Amino acid sequence: MKPAVLEVMRMNRVCRMVLVTSVGSFILVIFYFQIMRRNPFGMDICCRKGSRSPLQELYNPTQLAPRAGRQQSEQDPKLSNTAILHQIRRDQVTDTCRANSVSSRKRRVLTPNDLKHLVVDEDHEMIYCYVPKVACTNWKRVMMVLTGRGKYSDPMEIPANEAHVSSNLKTLNQYSIPEINHRLKNYMKFLFVREPFERLVSAYRNKFTQKYNTSFHKRYGTKIVRRQRKNATQEALQKGDDVKFEEFVAYLIDPHTQREEPFNEHWQTVYSLCHPCHIHYDLIGKYETLEEDSNYILQLAGVGNYLKFPTYAKSTRTTDEMTTEFFQNISSLHQMQLFHFSSRDRITCGQKESGFGLSSISSLLWVIIFFN
Repeated sequence: MKPAVLEVMRMNRVCRMVLVTSVGSFILVIFYFQIMRRNPFGMDICCRKGSRSPLQELYNPTQLAPRAGRQQSEQDPKLSNTAILHQIRRDQVTDTCRANSVSSRKRRVLTPNDLKHLVVDEDHEMIYCYVPKVACTNWKRVMMVLTGRGKYSDPMEIPANEAHVSSNLKTLNQYSIPEINHRLKNYMKFLFVREPFERLVSAYRNKFTQKYNTSFHKRYGTKIVRRQRKNATQEALQKGDDVKFEEFVAYLIDPHTQREEPFNEHWQTVYSLCHPCHIHYDLIGKYETLEEDSNYILQLAGVGNYLKFPTYAKSTRTTDEMTTEFFQNISSLHQMQLFHFSSRDRITCGQKESGFGLSSISSLLWVIIFFN
């Protein structure tokens, strides 16, 4: 009798173990498919070790390798033309920076503090210099997907305010000097640029015409009203929430402004934010061709098949026509002073310095490359 009882007990233990194992496996399968449903490409996005780097794909693309019986020039003409376009942009910047270094006796050495706008993606070996008002919110979202190791799958599911939390992305200034130099040499570096006046109008509309931006109204609006407006009311001096565009422009070109404190990043020049004459950028995207240039970068990173740059909401976008309207009330003198203020960025990007009037604003918006 006793052996029979022991055998029954043993069988019960075996059955329980089989049941627990089966239930555990079932739960793991469900958990796996839940993850895959949320982010079916999480592993592909985060883990690319052993594959070619974006830098290798850019300068020696596998997509352009000749197939049997076909010449190199016959391979993927669209990709070939895109690569040529970016080479032209790189050459323009290099030539202008070289000319600028000859004419200038000053040679500035970058410090880690100069690199706080350069976001690092270790998994895909890329560095992105973000410029406010040049689609940086969406690009930060994309970088969070790329560096999140499966935490995120859809960039647009990331709230805008979360994209700007500094701890969510690692910047180059957080590394040691040897680590910085290694990444600058071996990672693909890119940034996006926008026509300077259009970017200023976009910054003004966002920071001074939206009621929720009370922090900007208090810090900058009150200062602009106090300095630029005659007979300002006490309410305007206290709130700073009704800054006119003409006052904003006058504030920017006032020599006292930059002597007082550095420009806010939303209207600081790209030359000062990203240092294109000190750092060799491999890709320079344009705001005017934002989606095309962005998806080309994602393709180089090896994620282009399942991660696309978010489509921009054009209804709220600052356009060249809108920029023209804003500048209609800006005097020719102030336009020239503002043009001089951004001239280094314009020339660096291939735009020749020349006379500037209201009628020429729209024509300036489609120059090959802009650095502000």
